[in-house]
Order: sequence, then structure tokens, then C-alpha cells
Amino acid sequence: MDAAVNNETIAKGAEWLIKEQVPAQTFIANEFDEEQLMIRDLCNQFLEVEIWPNLDRIDSMEPGLMKQLVQKAGEQGLLATSFPEEYGGLGKDFVTATIINEYLGAGHSFSVAIAAHTGIGTLPILYFGNPEQKQKYIPKLITGEWTGAYGLTEPNSGSDALSAKTTAKLSDDGNYYLLNGQKCWITNGGFADVYTVFAKVDGDKFTGFIVERGTEGFTQGPEEQKMGIKGSSTVQLYFQDAKVPVENVLGEIGKGHKIAFNILNIGRLKLCAAALGGARKAFNTSLEYAKTREQFKQPISNFGAIKHKLASMAIGMFAAESALYRTAKWIDQFEQKLLAEGKPFNEALLGAAEEYAIECAMLKVFGSELLDFVVDEGVQIHGGNGFSAEYNISRAYRDSRINRIYEGTNEINRLLILDMTLKRAMQGRLNLMGPAMEVQKELMSIPDFGGEEEAPFSEERRLIAHLKKAILMVAGAAAQKLMMKIEGEQEILMHIADMAMEVFHAESMLLRTMKTAETKGAAAAADYAEMTRVYLYDAADHINKAGKDAINGFAEGDERRMILMGLKRFTKAQPFNSKEARRRIADKLIATGYYCF
Repeated sequence: MDAAVNNETIAKGAEWLIKEQVPAQTFIANEFDEEQLMIRDLCNQFLEVEIWPNLDRIDSMEPGLMKQLVQKAGEQGLLATSFPEEYGGLGKDFVTATIINEYLGAGHSFSVAIAAHTGIGTLPILYFGNPEQKQKYIPKLITGEWTGAYGLTEPNSGSDALSAKTTAKLSDDGNYYLLNGQKCWITNGGFADVYTVFAKVDGDKFTGFIVERGTEGFTQGPEEQKMGIKGSSTVQLYFQDAKVPVENVLGEIGKGHKIAFNILNIGRLKLCAAALGGARKAFNTSLEYAKTREQFKQPISNFGAIKHKLASMAIGMFAAESALYRTAKWIDQFEQKLLAEGKPFNEALLGAAEEYAIECAMLKVFGSELLDFVVDEGVQIHGGNGFSAEYNISRAYRDSRINRIYEGTNEINRLLILDMTLKRAMQGRLNLMGPAMEVQKELMSIPDFGGEEEAPFSEERRLIAHLKKAILMVAGAAAQKLMMKIEGEQEILMHIADMAMEVFHAESMLLRTMKTAETKGAAAAADYAEMTRVYLYDAADHINKAGKDAINGFAEGDERRMILMGLKRFTKAQPFNSKEARRRIADKLIATGYYCF
């Protein structure tokens, strides 16, 4: 564990909403150590040599190519980084694993295959397998000799995973479970060697199984024809009395939900990382095009409309990166805390990921929607050429769309954000009641307009504190008014989730900016401060709109007027020339020639 970090200073999940955060205790991407920077460069080099020149071959599903590329990544150690040394891994920390997910995220279909393999294809066995299963499978999976896949989704069972129909029945001789059913949308399914598959034992006990390619009664369907990620293998799996040895039960009978849902927490953060890597590549491609494409006798990067797009794309990426590594470090620190308490490594990381499941859900939604925004604006910057397959931005546009669907749809994740927060409050894990009551008292008092703090970033800190109060006010009023009915008011829950996401990312940006200013000086943080102020200026309006939509959905009369007045008070931002700020950000990017923050 970091020498400067102890159990008291590690922020708990969602605690940022009710406690002021300190820059010194916030990890930022500028703090990667020398080894992490080398790993980042290795990922970039691998994509430049092995992936980007072969994108058309990958998308055409050239037989054996994707499996070969996964194996090459394994030969360079890119699959083994975060796995324990006892299984042949390198035993690196969670932040390093996140760096690999981000910087391999620009590999289009390859990124999907590699993320599925190292994530849902391998982690279930690592975290829930018995010692024999781990020794048999993990060493070969982390070298790339074997490839992993994950079979959860069924034709009529998507977000409602526990409604799966695939069954498992113990054979008469007690040596096998006979699996019957069908799985769909299985990434890496066409070439994987090892599959984690979920089925119901005796019709109701949701259970995980390790199924090997070549198992009697187990077959794969043809490759799906998809809108994007065309080079990613996606097939259906069929089980007709598939004979799975009893020793291949993964975890406990009837406890498969623990595997499915715990793996998703980590996967959501990793998806955000990969989306950020994809966004960076798409941004750099679009920036280069804007600098070289001339109209009206000058590069289109000279025009204000294009500068606005470039700056907005970069600001969103800066926000995502700031929140991503802030959370990754929390998970790493919490994992170290649990290890120090004597927890085995699998329970430590799963426990850490569960602690920050709310933040992981926010990252997944924000990262996937950021990538969609960046590639969409990238196509627009390319104009008609962006619609041509000759330009890679069109591939990026098609490949991006799936990210809002898998690892739990963005709608499901938005609902989870507030659902998990309220449940933690009810369980006593998060003290929301006290701060919410303080906000109610403040609404009844006369605002204090005097004695404003003059310290650096005092206005930004004040605004973020007020935006948090807006969330507590709206969420508290909704919970008080709707009580148990709130779970059925999905629109209201999603509006409040959007408010929370905006504040979490804005605060992450500000903490990064403040830490940079404190450690390297105001000049080094000037660009960060500019981007943070633009984001905050816009976020205040977005939060006001989401708050109004939520309030109007559950309140009426005097109650509604009072809450709306409070919302207006808490979301009031100082006038700010965001046009000129965006132009300065864009000019820095244009002069540098790539995303440079």
C-alpha cells in the first residue's frame, strides 16, 4: 500500500457525494511511474505493428488471425500483467491493468477480443475456481495458449440474466452434468478453448460451469454478421446433453449469480478504459484530418465550429481519464487494505470492486457515451469522407455503438447508480440522511452572500459543493415522496444518475487540476483549469435540466416550487466565456497535433 495512504484516508464507495475530497489523496494519470509508462508504450507499439496495419484482415474474419494476435499479445506479456505470479502472471497492480485496457482499447475488434479474454474469459476461473481449476486453466489462458469466452446471455435472457433457460442435470452415474440450452452473442465464441457457462441445476440453482471446446454435445453456431466490431468473433453456443465433468462446476451450486455480477463490476471500469483509448485514437485521427483538410483556402481547423468540436472532445476525454484513474487507484488501495487484513487475493479484488460498484457503473456509462460522441464528431469533421470506408473514422463510428449495450446497458447502469446508493444508505454503509437533512435546513435559511473565499479554485470548489447538495436534495425528496415506489420510476432514477455522473467527473477534473497546481505550479495546471471550468460551466446547466425533469416527475404545488428554487440556487454558475476557453484549448491541441493533456 502507498506509504502516504492508510485505512482512514481511503475514500469509501460513493462517499465523495457527502465528503469534501482532498487533491493530495487523489491519484491522477500524470503520476504513472516509469514501469507503467513503459507498459503504455508497449501497448501503443503492439497496436502500431500488429493491429492497425491489419484492420481490414481482422474485419474480414481471416481464419485463425484473431487467435494468433491474442497469442502474440500473450508472448509480450500483455495478458499476464495483473495475474498472480504463482500462475505465471506478473502480479502488477490494478492501475497498471487499467493502463493496458486503455491503451489496447484503440484496437477496434482486437480490443474486444483481448478485453473479453483477459476479463470475463479468464477472471471467473481466477476468482471463483478451486486450486485445481486455477492450476489447469490460468497459466495457459494468460500466455494466450488457450483463449477464454463467457456464456451468460440467451435469446430471451439479456439484462435479466437470472431468467436463463439453460439447464444442467446430474448424470445417472454422478460423473457429469448434462447441459441443455443455448447462449448467444458470445464474444470469442468461434475460437475459444475455454468457456464459462451459466445454467440452472435442477431448474432453479443458477450455477457456473467451465466448458472446454470439444466437449461432447457442445457446438458453436456460425459467426454473426454485425453492424460494427466485425472482426470480433460472435457466435451462438448450443448444448445438447453436453457432458461437463462434475469437477468443472465453477464455485458453488446455486451461487452463479455471485460470479456473473461481481465480474461485471470490474468489467465496467475496464470498458471505460478501453473506450477512452478508442476515443483518443479517433480524436487524433480527426485532429490530423482537420489540420490537413483545406476549404476556403485554409485548414478547417482554423474555423471556430471545428475548434468547438475539438475542444469539446478533448474536455470529455480529460474528464473520463480523471475519473477513471481516480477510481482505479481507490480499487487498488482498497484491495491492498483487504489483503493486509488477511483476505485471499480473489476476495480482496472482488471486495474492492464491489465497494466502488457505483463508480464503475458511472464510468461505464460516461466512457461509452464519450466514445460515441467523439467518433460522431469525428465523422462530422471528416465531412463526406467520414462516410467512406477508406477513412478509418467510419470503422470507429460503427465499432463504438456496442459499448452502450454490453457490460449492462447504459439504462441498466443508470438505474443501478441510484439503486445501489440508496441501498447502502439503508444498510448504514453510507450516511446520506445527515447531509440530506443539512441541505433541507439550508434551503429554509437565508443565503449567505458574504465572505467568499479567495483561495485558488474557491469558486469551482463552491460550485461542486452546491451541485452535490442539488443531488442530495432531489434524491432525498424523491425517496421521501415515492418511498418503495421509487424503483418503478425509472425516468426519475436516470435523471438523478445523470446529475451524479456530471458531478463525479467534474470533481475528478478539479482535483486533478488542483493537485497539478499544488505540485507543479499554476502554469502547469493552466490548461487543466481551462478544461475544468468549461466542463463545470456546462455541467451546471445539465444538472439543472436533469434536476428539473426529476422534480417535475414527482412533486407538485408548493413542494415543487420550493425544490425548484433550491435547485436554481445550487446550480447557479458564474458567467464564463466558454467560447474563448474552447478556442484556447483547441489552439493548444492544433499546435501539438495530438491529444496532449
